[in-house]
Amino acid sequence: MSLKVFLVEDDEAYAEFIKKSLRKKYQIYSFISAEDCLVTLKSISPDVLILDYNLPGMSGIELYEQVKDQLDSHVKVIIMSAIDDGELVLEFIKKGVRDYVVKDEKVIKTLTSVIEGEDDIYFDD
Repeated sequence: MSLKVFLVEDDEAYAEFIKKSLRKKYQIYSFISAEDCLVTLKSISPDVLILDYNLPGMSGIELYEQVKDQLDSHVKVIIMSAIDDGELVLEFIKKGVRDYVVKDEKVIKTLTSVIEGEDDIYFDD
């Protein structure tokens, strides 16, 4: 059985790119807003939650903070952003998010590595 991956990304073209790249390995549920994702989280529990940081309305980190107590302990939460900012990453870590992925040319490789639990992705050049 493939992992259930929830992708919350408001840029529909970018979301489609990620879905096409990951759906060979994973069962992808895609949402254009945190609010849409919240509705589905009431009935389906994901294995992986990929949240765009900068969403219209509720941000990815706000969504995480709202649902973190309801998520099973095995759920991997990944914040994704075009912003490569150490201070921002530190804030995510303080809030309990361990995985941060920058939207760059290696985003699919990085997402797959994080989902698969490979530890050396941050040292890849």
